Amino acid sequence: MRLRPTRRPALPAVLAATASAGLVLALAACGGDVDGAAGAGATAATTPAASSDAPVATTYPVTLDNCGFAVTIDAAPQRVVTIKSSTAEMLLALGLGDRIVGSAYLDGPVPDSLADAARGTAVETPFSDEVPGTEATLALEPDLVYAGWESNVTADGAGDRGTLEQLGVDTYVSPSACKGEGYMPDPLTFDQVFADITEAGEIFDANQAAAHLVAQQRETLAGVTPDDRGLSALWYSSGGDTPYVGAGIGAPQMIMDAVGLENVAADVHDTWTSMSWEQVVADDPDVIVLVDATWNSAEDKIARLESNPATAQLTAVREHRYLTVPFPATEAGVRNVDAVVDLAAQLQELDLR
Repeated sequence: MRLRPTRRPALPAVLAATASAGLVLALAACGGDVDGAAGAGATAATTPAASSDAPVATTYPVTLDNCGFAVTIDAAPQRVVTIKSSTAEMLLALGLGDRIVGSAYLDGPVPDSLADAARGTAVETPFSDEVPGTEATLALEPDLVYAGWESNVTADGAGDRGTLEQLGVDTYVSPSACKGEGYMPDPLTFDQVFADITEAGEIFDANQAAAHLVAQQRETLAGVTPDDRGLSALWYSSGGDTPYVGAGIGAPQMIMDAVGLENVAADVHDTWTSMSWEQVVADDPDVIVLVDATWNSAEDKIARLESNPATAQLTAVREHRYLTVPFPATEAGVRNVDAVVDLAAQLQELDLR
């Protein structure tokens, strides 16, 4: 059910709405027909834009039930603080990088496909390498804090959502990252990811750009032929003594399904899970997907696997059957489709004897 909270006082420093030059560039770069499906998880506010062949301008206010928090967006946000790569890259992909006044807690560099869009924006020089505090966030005078995780907008992070609302600052969390019952995708699907793009387009009055991006990504995804050899895979994200792996209902499972890999942790009803090395050895996956992060690189994981007497005997380790994926592509967002394409290509290049 959609709720609308009491209207908030506007910050004096919030800028008047301006047309986004980046949006024009995004439209020029995108091709293909507009996809008519809103996708699973779309709210009433996103449905009209997604179901039309010619998306129209957003009618404000936009009211949302966002991870169980009632949000009302009175006008297209012009001064946005993004937290996590997923939110920064969403705005860049929609051609809205000029609206980002501060970017924080990035999970890695932007992909080459968004490098031009990021140039000259706040994404190039993040104001914090970690989740920013409330004071640092408010100093940027945002009208919206766009968070990749719910925990980013708490009293221990950029600020409690209710408190920020009272100060005239809206908050919005990527819907696919919601954790509450009835809000967490179960399982996450590409329809949900595309619905997130559509809803972001509605919030920022970038419906046309969102529709083109969704159509483009659907076409790209449809062009991937899943591997049909029944290969099993371990999605190894982090951890030494105890590996932290992709489980059965999150982005890793969604991506592996699209590639045609059978997740050895698919029976765990969670997005991520810990797994013992003994279980990994017992499963003996055909391939291992290594998450490449600045704090725990794929090279480090390979060294750990090959130096451990038990894991060194895994078929995937003996045969060097490794696939790599950058950490920012492992969370729901605009990079998931590219991750499928890249992993599928890597899989085809493996020498599977």
